[in-house]
Amino acid sequence: MSSSIKRKLKDRKPVTVINPDHPSPSLVASIAKLGFDGIFIDCEHGAANMERVEDMARAARLHGAESILRPDTGLPWLITRYLHRGVDGVMVPLVHTAADAQRVVDTVRYAHPDDYEDKIIVLMIESVDGIKNLKQMLKIDGIDVFFIGPGDLSQSMGYPLRVWEGQARPAAVTTAVDRAIAAIVDAGKTAGTLVNRTDTAEYIEKGVLYLYDHASHFLTSGANEFLERVASARLPKP
Repeated sequence: MSSSIKRKLKDRKPVTVINPDHPSPSLVASIAKLGFDGIFIDCEHGAANMERVEDMARAARLHGAESILRPDTGLPWLITRYLHRGVDGVMVPLVHTAADAQRVVDTVRYAHPDDYEDKIIVLMIESVDGIKNLKQMLKIDGIDVFFIGPGDLSQSMGYPLRVWEGQARPAAVTTAVDRAIAAIVDAGKTAGTLVNRTDTAEYIEKGVLYLYDHASHFLTSGANEFLERVASARLPKP
């Protein structure tokens, strides 16, 4: 097993994956140097094209991190094309059924028949239907992480997509997320979800091992702290 992320998950150790929020190989390199396990390349909502995906995956690899890409959709030919650009795994959005889940596994095996076991497969469970069908998905072999996407799930349930750090999602959403995580952990599988500075430890204690966050969150918190120090400092008297 050549994937360090897969080894850590197998050993039940937390894995950190950061979305740089910009299609920048140099930013990927800077984040990888900080010691995070994975770099998330977002082609569903981000601007990276095929050539830039190759550059970002290469930058991650050169600096000790692995690249996990979210494709525009779960179409098999598109997943295959991204995998052939050199990414280490895929994080497929909007997986609603066991058939969807099996299709992703089959696609990765088709794209990499000789080394598919080294590729990281993350399924994003982020809809009411996905939660309803989770039990059947958990029976499918070859999936490394079942990722509960709280934002899209919240929207699927009729609530706002986003909350800001320090704000709580509606109780119905947090209950659904917690129950899904518990089901994944109880089945002996790996759970993942979006975290931030304030709730990371809480989710690890619930059994979540795949921890995903955004570089923009770190930038915002660091900038706010800096500006607060500037505002609170006293200038010397003339």
